[in-house]
Amino acid sequence: MSELKIGPHTVSPPVVLAPMAGITNAPFRTLCREFSGGRGLFVSEMITTRALVERDAKTMRLVHFDGTEKPRSIQLYGVDPAYTGRAARMIADEDLADHIDLNFGCPVPKVTRKGGGSALPYKRNLLRAILREAVRNAGDLPVTMKMRKGIDDDHLTYLDAGRIAVEEGVTAIALHGRTAAQHYGGTADWDAIARLKEHVPEIPVLGNGDIWSADDALRMVRETGCDGVVVGRGCLGRPWLFGDLVAAFDAEPEAGPERGVGPVSYARPALKEVAGVMLRHAELLGQWLGDERRGVIDFRKHVPWYTKGFSVGKDVRHRMAMAGSLAELDDLLGTLDLDQPWPAGADGPRGRTAGRNKVVLPEGWLADPYECAQVDAGAELDTSGG
Repeated sequence: MSELKIGPHTVSPPVVLAPMAGITNAPFRTLCREFSGGRGLFVSEMITTRALVERDAKTMRLVHFDGTEKPRSIQLYGVDPAYTGRAARMIADEDLADHIDLNFGCPVPKVTRKGGGSALPYKRNLLRAILREAVRNAGDLPVTMKMRKGIDDDHLTYLDAGRIAVEEGVTAIALHGRTAAQHYGGTADWDAIARLKEHVPEIPVLGNGDIWSADDALRMVRETGCDGVVVGRGCLGRPWLFGDLVAAFDAEPEAGPERGVGPVSYARPALKEVAGVMLRHAELLGQWLGDERRGVIDFRKHVPWYTKGFSVGKDVRHRMAMAGSLAELDDLLGTLDLDQPWPAGADGPRGRTAGRNKVVLPEGWLADPYECAQVDAGAELDTSGG
């Protein structure tokens, strides 16, 4: 349980930050790495293949890593095998990253209605073509993939997709234990993660879904046999969760799942400490964007996550979410009772929790699972990693 092999890279503990659009940019990755002591794997925001190949200015900023990020991980999202291959070749030739992850998990309707995201693996031959081009063009860089169980319970794809991935040379697979129809609602199916691990024993399988604490991560590994965990919504407003994960995995005895974890001290920051992290996060965003005001504006969406469970007050929380400078944010934080201890229940679910009953798909999409469909380029949108 102590380490994970991604090609030539050893990840210890076996913990990966899930790519989240607008969240896992360089500043947030910096915070998470600082709390983890530089241990784990921290993947970039999702990068669309066409935008990368066309050298879109915003995209080129997103693929920039500082010297402390090792290995450098980029998540690519593409629906066209040729563009995916060109993007992988560009990353390899220009030394833009040390690892490529491919996203097939996005459940957003405006993506699935065009055949992208979590709808794409249903078309087995298209999936194979994309994976083949990515691996062939990536050279020595390891290629991994992240996916969901399938479109819905009647159209599960994860076992077929896993076998295709192995056959095409993918190095590891991450499975979010939900279908696209579930979106982020309900409970993640950890049994599916166990089944995938049994189905593709040749490569590491990582589990994703409903990891809200370090203990959840350990329990997922014990219950499913997966080789590592991918943490997404659980770290929103809690970058120190990665410190907890390091402590938990380091303390986990190697004798087997029947033994419990020894005494582990998890982070339970008072509001004063949380406020300090908030200010640093906003400051890092300003430095990254080259403008303090833009950084504080970008930080606004993080306010509800950082202050979850604390007695803040609706008015002050709203004003913080409208702050336009570091000084204004600092002043507002100073009006709070900063001695408040970490609130009970704040370790639970956060972020999106909504579910959906139906997945919007292109007309006739389900007629033939092997047809190598031509997916509309409009499916390549900057959106959630799924």
